[in-house]
Amino acid sequence: MAGKNDSTAGPRWLALDPSKRWTEVFFLAYSPFWIIWALVLLVPFQLFEYCGNYGYMLIGISCAAPTFILPLFIRCKADQGKPMWQRFWVKANIWIAIFSFIGNYFWTHYFYKVLGASYTFVSWRLNDVPITLYLMTHGYFCFYHAVSNVLLRRVQTGLAKSSPLVRRTAMGLVVFALSYATAFMETLTIAHFPYYTFVDRDKMYTVGSLFYAIYFFVSFPMFYRMDEYPQKRGSKWTSSEAALDSLAAGMLVTILLDLWRISVGGIVDGKDSGLPWM
Repeated sequence: MAGKNDSTAGPRWLALDPSKRWTEVFFLAYSPFWIIWALVLLVPFQLFEYCGNYGYMLIGISCAAPTFILPLFIRCKADQGKPMWQRFWVKANIWIAIFSFIGNYFWTHYFYKVLGASYTFVSWRLNDVPITLYLMTHGYFCFYHAVSNVLLRRVQTGLAKSSPLVRRTAMGLVVFALSYATAFMETLTIAHFPYYTFVDRDKMYTVGSLFYAIYFFVSFPMFYRMDEYPQKRGSKWTSSEAALDSLAAGMLVTILLDLWRISVGGIVDGKDSGLPWM
C-alpha cells in the first residue's frame, strides 16, 4: 500500500525517513568490506585452511560487529538527541539479529535433513551449527535487506499511481525474483568452500535455492514495512515492536519450511526427513 507522499515524490530508491535512509546507506556502504574479506580473500586464497576455532570466530565477529559498533561513531544527524532504542539502525539490527539467530539455530537443521547439507570445518558450535555462521549471517542479512528495501521501494513508488492490484502483483513478483536470486547467488559464491557440502550440488543450486528463498519471501516485505510510512501509521516502530515482528517472521518461515518438509521432502530421495525436535 502506498504512502501519502509517494504520488507526489515520484519514483525513489531511498527512504523518506532520514534515520532509515542513513541506515540503508550505511549497510550498503559497509557490506563491500566483508564481501571482499570473505569472498575475494578468504575463499579464493584458501585462508580458511589456517583457521581454527579462534580464526573462524574472528571472521564472524568481523562481519557482524561493525553493524553495531560503527554507527556509534559515524552518527546520523537525524538521530542526534534520540534515545538509542529509537534509532533505526538499532531497530534494524535487532530485527536482523533475531531473524538470523532463528535461521541458524533452527532452520539450519532443515538444510541438514531436507537438503543434505553439512558443515565440516572445525568451529565452536551451538545446536550443532558453527557459531561463526550466526555472526556472518547477520552481516549477510543486513546487506540483503538493505538491497531489498531499496528495490522494493523503487517498484512501489514507481507504481504509486497504478491500481492496487498491479502494484501488489509487481511487488510480489519482485520479492519472488529477488529472494530466489539472493538464495542462488549465496549458494553459488560459496561453492569453492570445501567444508560446506551437499549430497547433490546441482539440485541444491536449483531446488535448494528455492527452499532457501522461503526465508526471504517472508523477511524482505516484512522488514521493508518498518518505519516506511510512519505518517500513515501514526508513529514509528519501537525496538520491542521490531523484535516481535522479527519473531513473527521467524515463525512464519518455520511453518513454510516444515510444510515443505512434510510435503516435498528431501531433494535427494523425496522422502520426509525428520528433524531433531520432532
